[in-house]
Amino acid sequence: MKLQSFLMKKRISTKPVLKWFGMLTIIGAVLVTAGCMSVGPDYVKPDTKAPDRWHSKLKNGLVSGSDSPQALTAWWSELKDPALTGLINRAVTSNLDVKEARARIREARARRNIRQAGQYPSVTAEGSAIKSRTSGANGTSTESDLFSVGFDAGWELDLFGGVRRSIESAEADIDAGQESLHQTMVSLLAEVALNYVEVRTFQTRIDVARANLRSQEETYQIVDSKYRAGLSNELSVQQALYNLSSTQSQIPTLETGLDQAKNRLAVLLGLMPGKLHKELESYGQIPVTPVTLAIGIPADALRQRPDVRRAERLLAAQTARIGTAKADLYPRIRLGGSIGLESLSAGDLFNDATRIWHLGPSISWPVFDAGAIRNNITVQTELQEQALYQYESAVMTALEEVENNLTAFVNEQIRRQSLIEAEQAARKAVMLAEYQYKAGLVDFSIVLEAQRSASSFQDSLAQSEGAVIINLIRLYKSMGGGWTAFTSENTSHSE
Repeated sequence: MKLQSFLMKKRISTKPVLKWFGMLTIIGAVLVTAGCMSVGPDYVKPDTKAPDRWHSKLKNGLVSGSDSPQALTAWWSELKDPALTGLINRAVTSNLDVKEARARIREARARRNIRQAGQYPSVTAEGSAIKSRTSGANGTSTESDLFSVGFDAGWELDLFGGVRRSIESAEADIDAGQESLHQTMVSLLAEVALNYVEVRTFQTRIDVARANLRSQEETYQIVDSKYRAGLSNELSVQQALYNLSSTQSQIPTLETGLDQAKNRLAVLLGLMPGKLHKELESYGQIPVTPVTLAIGIPADALRQRPDVRRAERLLAAQTARIGTAKADLYPRIRLGGSIGLESLSAGDLFNDATRIWHLGPSISWPVFDAGAIRNNITVQTELQEQALYQYESAVMTALEEVENNLTAFVNEQIRRQSLIEAEQAARKAVMLAEYQYKAGLVDFSIVLEAQRSASSFQDSLAQSEGAVIINLIRLYKSMGGGWTAFTSENTSHSE
């Protein structure tokens, strides 16, 4: 109605314009209805056949059956460590990798919106003012002006689904970006927990080393006193001294590892290195493993793992790109038109100007391109096959990681139990050796060997305590745990 009023006001006959608009509308409707087809293959999700059960034996706290949602969704809460929970909550909002992943999702959505714009008509307003001068052979010259305003409109009909396929691939790219964010979250949560456990493990090992150091200092003082009293030889003194110095030399290395773990934690939280040193200055215990951990079937892990989900979405996106490439084989029909005014005087542009308009369809069809389009279709098809292989590889890698971590978790618990028994026996051996040495029943070398064995077993036990939790965290990570706890936050941040 606004267009008709404008034309009538400017004394432009509306009959031919409305006639053409009516014809184009009918043509467009018919072509769009007939062109609802989309060339190229329709995507079908691969049928992944996962094993019915895990190959690794489930024991030492692992049981069959589906895990409770909370146990996998917020697995860190199963470790009952408030400090760890606080660090994880802070990392989710501050980590730079997470922020980058969210920015990629926003980028993908903007790209999708650009492709969606190709489904709609475009309208352009134009205006120009031209001044020209013509000189004659007799030296005379003529000057003229030309002023014009108008509107151009165009609409390319998506007859063979090229635009629709491009939107389809863009939507799948958005999904893949979301899964990349989920994978970043899974890795981040695991890395925060792993480094936190390393901090507590180093602190425990330092405590063990300092306790042994104090014990060995007492032994050295006893041996040195006996030597000064003529009741022992210098060899025993030197043996006690090098045992003491050896334990002393381990502490700086452990403190270096402790500082590095703290710095890594700070960076994961988006902080400068050193910012968490004061917060983690107080020594804490290594988290304790849950009594039981239910493990679902392999298909559950594949559904949960973001990297597998991302590979599937990338396969869907690449399948749609084949259709986009095939659409280039077919003709493109564009409906276009323009309407405007021209005048030799700016003042008469909207009064006595010449009214101009044109309407009509245009068609383009590649007749010869030296096989470029068909080769592009081949390229996109081969990329789809590569994406399929990548998806299958992601599936096998996921299952391999879970199997490996199941084995590592079980076997480390067996190792820890053996170390517990060895450490208890070593402590008892130290007590007996020291008693017998003081009674003059054994040589000091017996005490020395007992102390060194006890120190070694205690340090190994501390490392094993940390390794059990580390393997548990890696198991949770390999099962894709953690990202669902922050899905709502992820969505709100990425909009």
